[in-house]
Amino acid sequence: MRHHLLLLLLLFTTLSSAQTFKNLNFRFLGVDGNRASAVLGEPGNPMVSYVGAASGGIFKTEDGGLNWRPIFDDQDVAAIGSLAIAPSNPNQIWCGTGETFVIRPAHPLGNGVYKSSDAGKTWRHLGLEKTGRIGRIVVHPTDTNTIYVAALGNTHAPQQERGVYKTSDGGKTWARVFFLNESTGCNEIEIDANNPSILFAAMWQVDIKTWGLNSGGPSSGIYRSTDAGKTWEPMNTRGIQFSEKHPVGKTSVCIAPSNSNVVYALIEDKEPCLYRSDNGGNSWTLVKKDHSMAQRAPYYTRVRVSTGNADEVYTICVNISKSKDGGKSWVTGEGSPWAMGGDCHDMWFDPKNPNRQMVAHDGCMNMTLNGGKTWRNVNLPIAQLYHVAVDSMIPYHVLGNRQDGYSYYGPSNSRSGGIPISDWKFVGGCESGFAQVDPFNPNLVWSGCYDGGLDVTDLRTGIARDVRPWPETQYGWNPQNVKYRWHWNFPMVLSRHRPNTVWVGSQYIHQTTNGGQSWQVISPDLTTADPKKMDNSGGIAYDNLYTWDGCTTLNMAESPVKEGILWVGTNDGLLQLTRDGGKTWENLTKNLPGLPAGGSVSCIEPSNFEAGTCYVSYRFLYVGNTQSYIFKTSDYGKTWTKIIGDLPQNQSSTVFQIREDPALKGLLYCGTDNALYFSPNDGKTWQRLRNNLPPVAVYGIAIQKHFGDLVLGTYGRGFYILDDLTPIRQFSAEVQKAESHLFSLRPAYRFQRVLGTHADGDSFSGQNPTYGALINYYQKDTLQKTAELLVLSMQGDTLRKLRTVNKAGIQRTNWDLRPEPARLPKLRTKPRDKDWVELDKNGERSIYPWDLDMQPGMNAPLVPAGKYRVVYIANGKKQEQILELRNDPNVKGNDADIQKQFSFGLQLNRDLKATVKLIEDIEKQRADLQKASSREESAEVKKELLDLEEQLYQIESGLLDLKQTGARQDNFRNPVGVLERFLAIGKELLVSSGDHPPTDQQVEVHQLTKGKLEAAQGAYQGVLNSALWKKAVWKKP
Repeated sequence: MRHHLLLLLLLFTTLSSAQTFKNLNFRFLGVDGNRASAVLGEPGNPMVSYVGAASGGIFKTEDGGLNWRPIFDDQDVAAIGSLAIAPSNPNQIWCGTGETFVIRPAHPLGNGVYKSSDAGKTWRHLGLEKTGRIGRIVVHPTDTNTIYVAALGNTHAPQQERGVYKTSDGGKTWARVFFLNESTGCNEIEIDANNPSILFAAMWQVDIKTWGLNSGGPSSGIYRSTDAGKTWEPMNTRGIQFSEKHPVGKTSVCIAPSNSNVVYALIEDKEPCLYRSDNGGNSWTLVKKDHSMAQRAPYYTRVRVSTGNADEVYTICVNISKSKDGGKSWVTGEGSPWAMGGDCHDMWFDPKNPNRQMVAHDGCMNMTLNGGKTWRNVNLPIAQLYHVAVDSMIPYHVLGNRQDGYSYYGPSNSRSGGIPISDWKFVGGCESGFAQVDPFNPNLVWSGCYDGGLDVTDLRTGIARDVRPWPETQYGWNPQNVKYRWHWNFPMVLSRHRPNTVWVGSQYIHQTTNGGQSWQVISPDLTTADPKKMDNSGGIAYDNLYTWDGCTTLNMAESPVKEGILWVGTNDGLLQLTRDGGKTWENLTKNLPGLPAGGSVSCIEPSNFEAGTCYVSYRFLYVGNTQSYIFKTSDYGKTWTKIIGDLPQNQSSTVFQIREDPALKGLLYCGTDNALYFSPNDGKTWQRLRNNLPPVAVYGIAIQKHFGDLVLGTYGRGFYILDDLTPIRQFSAEVQKAESHLFSLRPAYRFQRVLGTHADGDSFSGQNPTYGALINYYQKDTLQKTAELLVLSMQGDTLRKLRTVNKAGIQRTNWDLRPEPARLPKLRTKPRDKDWVELDKNGERSIYPWDLDMQPGMNAPLVPAGKYRVVYIANGKKQEQILELRNDPNVKGNDADIQKQFSFGLQLNRDLKATVKLIEDIEKQRADLQKASSREESAEVKKELLDLEEQLYQIESGLLDLKQTGARQDNFRNPVGVLERFLAIGKELLVSSGDHPPTDQQVEVHQLTKGKLEAAQGAYQGVLNSALWKKAVWKKP
């Protein structure tokens, strides 16, 4: 099989296009989301609000927050830094991309400014692509063509594209109107609504590398312009302290909307400072020093003022502090320190109603309509996941650690209506690191956490055990002075070759062979151990939480082919290899061609086919280089080839993941800062797989071998799954040349529906896979005649005819594993004494048997496990594939019971269809008799016609409730008949009874009901054979 797949790969060319694969849609799996960075509402209209996610796009509500939808997914970026609405035109919305609340190595860049003129329905990209991160946009109060942008820059390397930008023509052209130097950008910009020539800019000098964050410098500070940005004045001459001798860090500024003479400035200093001006910035007074205003300043530092009271000021940080007297006294939160949210970033007040407020925070967004007396949390599907893993269960489970959340474990298929949040379990660990199932024991989950944390959770008990290699916490310590240096996402590998063997990485590799009871160091320091890269992080204020740890291991992978081979990559750019289980190590870094300095090993992927083959990706984002770097070796790292091929190179090209398909040598998948790509030819060419996938960073890629599914962990929109990779794996040059093609079929399962969990009806439950067998086919072009797709038994009996789509490209449909279902009859007569009931244009009306207990009974039974033939006929050419259908391994059924259920279900389905046919035959006759009698002039003949209609009515009355009008609960008004009773048996046995045989009483009731059907059939024939019928039939129209 593998040789066959390899041959297909060699035949795969670049003839395909994105359109070919556009019908292969991803499904959202979960989980609940986290960080929002910008909030905005339409002034005076509480129905309309916007949320900008830190890395998940923009969401909008038009019903006061009850429902939200993404409105930015058609663009090519998802990192949102700021939102603005034109004060004079609420339909004009501006978006600045790239988050400015930065504190860990996971903040995607943006690509400039976007504008919507129709309240978010459509967007235009208006430039400033290289500004990296935009902290604020302000629009002139009356002139919608004049806009100012606070451009922070990429925060990783010197650049010109930072400072304050202005447009006077609605974004067609931009001018940089304020620039200090290549290391300092603008974090915030404010405009005086009463005098738009007055502007304030909050400047921030910041430099972030993989080994540390340095917030602050002599250029940080608050600046003012009084001539619409032509000239700028530093406010350090008017009372705010910042200078070369007194460097400060991140800054924020806010003008009081109700009195523009009042201005506040929040400054990251050794002790964070809040300043106030009562004369438009001419002089400033220090009103408060307090760590709580900017505890980890780069991640927070924002000040806001109520639109209704210039003395009501808020500092936005871990939580929100509020002063009602201009900063003299303060309270944290309203009733609870966390009422407004936790780890807060942005706050918005309705200019027309200051009691309407919104707060963006790490738990998404909180909103109030009563000035903060009560708050409601809005949680959107914007989960930021660092990695993804899968287990081997059927159905399988998906795991990953969510920033600002938990280590999650949940089903890829719940086998119930959906995948609610309640289906996800917490499995130790925390918001960072890896989560993986023990390959030798699916009941054990290992999950990491920052500070070297490591848990093993037993899924049977739900209890986690801490097994971290060195439980000496290191909060606040200089990395040079600790025994082990742990990255925020330190690597973890569970051996596929040896039970109970796990490796984790600090600057060393630690190994346990007894499930974490004890650990041994099996390597030297594998990093550069450069003292310059192991200093305190933070800048103005130290911040050693091990989010920017220099000289640590970052990635590690074991060869799936050969035991003892372990590849290790560090965050300071070294690539190491052991081939003897850690006894000896080799530094391979020098062998990588054209490798710049300052990078990190972002992913290691040993080949699934050859022990000496490995793929490695590097990221250089933190030295200002966003280009793609992927390398391949086939000789244990002695030589390497760069394989980026035609990957697009832009602000979002950094590669975070590289995976080789375990079923097809050389078929690669690559995750970047905004996209997923695949290469059919070992990296020579690449093709984007976008379809319905949002433009988010892909930090995790896993391929579930048994199902052949592609599973993604995105940093901004949670988990996604692309079910069944078969059409990608098999799309060879030969297939592309063919007029049409039916792909081979993966095994399908007769999964039984299980009872779900109680959920709160959240709007972003995960999606289960389409039930049944997926069938993929390809058409080179539109066919002259729509193709046929049939499912046959192995003996050739037609079980189902499936609908096909007559369009070019790969198409996907499914068979629900059932023969043709029954359908409800169409009635041609109105209920008696209910002339208000209408017939449609075809003279028919629908009935409504009770949907909970009857309508599901129209289904035919699930076919038994075994083999089935799928036949595709296009332009007279017949193609066939064999489908293997397997039993649900989670259900305690046997083949004999399943066969009994199937045989009974088939008979029930036939009886149901016979009932429908009889009802429709009688309905046709009754309708004709009613029409004939209405035209008949002879009283005697009219009476004969009506007598016949009455006989048929009495027969039909036993088949169904003829008094129902189509209302959902009409069945409760009158006795049901044969039809409804067949439906009820079918629902209970064929939909809700698993793999059990029919009960004795189900058989008995079926026989009783069938007897009534046969009696009705006999009575109907009796009417048709009567002398009165033969006499009257000639009078029918």
